[in-house]
Amino acid sequence: MIKIPGPLISAIVLNYNGEKVIRVCLASLLNQTYKNMEIIVVDNASSDGSLAIVRQEFPCVSLIVNKTNLGFGGGNNVGIAAARGEFILILNNDARLDEACVEELVKSISKDKKYGACASKILLEHEMGLLDVAGIAVCLDGLSIGRGRLESKDIYNTEEEVFFASDCACLYRKEMLDDIKLFHEFYDEDFFAYADETDLGWRARLAGWKCIYNPKAIVYHCHSAAAGAYSAFKAFLVERNRIWVAVKNFPLPMVLSGLFFTFQRYCFQTYGVLANKGAAGRFTDKASKLQLAQILLRANISAIRGLPKMLKKRRKIFNKKRISNSEISEIFKKYGMSARTISLKE
Repeated sequence: MIKIPGPLISAIVLNYNGEKVIRVCLASLLNQTYKNMEIIVVDNASSDGSLAIVRQEFPCVSLIVNKTNLGFGGGNNVGIAAARGEFILILNNDARLDEACVEELVKSISKDKKYGACASKILLEHEMGLLDVAGIAVCLDGLSIGRGRLESKDIYNTEEEVFFASDCACLYRKEMLDDIKLFHEFYDEDFFAYADETDLGWRARLAGWKCIYNPKAIVYHCHSAAAGAYSAFKAFLVERNRIWVAVKNFPLPMVLSGLFFTFQRYCFQTYGVLANKGAAGRFTDKASKLQLAQILLRANISAIRGLPKMLKKRRKIFNKKRISNSEISEIFKKYGMSARTISLKE
């Protein structure tokens, strides 16, 4: 057992129009067996009643209200900058924690000072028996996906190293965040949303940090409650941001290999659209094939326009690179996913 009080944990909950979910999320934080926590809610200019809920029902919570929606990265950066803890717990407002979750996360991350992050076992709230994510897997073109997505909750029951943690609910060592910070940013605010933790994970990995997964740190998640599971907004950001992940973090030979990987993925996604399989197939249940093609085109154009910024960030990242290219190749071998698999996953 961890001795109480233990290190201070700063729990950061980013809220945007979370009236339907924020109450359950904060109640689960207050019900933790681990008590040495400060809870910081950062509101991204919500227009619903969620702010009133926080103010009236959770007076013990520190509340920061942004004047505009700063996105996932920008909002969490505000919270991290205000945090006092040795460890930072990032938690989606549509997630709830098992009562021992934080205690388990602290227990695992404390086992090795090289562990800069600890991943939780995240289950789908409304699809009982299914996993949302148990750490994340990565691809050669910058994409990532939850390890075990939509598989049985009864697997991935071993504490082990993973590529990185899903920031739906995870614990970061503040020392790691300070080490890999880009200029004044922890998360890259240009991303706005999606792929934030993938980018953070690659920066951490390149700097020599590792991530441990604890299957006893249980979380329940209402998947994509804010943006919709297969929204055009999400599809655009995922595709654009994965290009920026690769440009910022991958050695040049891997960036070039990623182009061939993308071609393969597009081929499999085309099959997915026609066969109604994978995320692309689900997306075209609600939108046309032409709309999907237009989104991919807009995402690539936006990514190209952002390249000067990303190349500037790449230089700073590679100045802190502490692992070899062969070690990066081993990361892909150990934690990577094929183009076919990620294309036909939902």
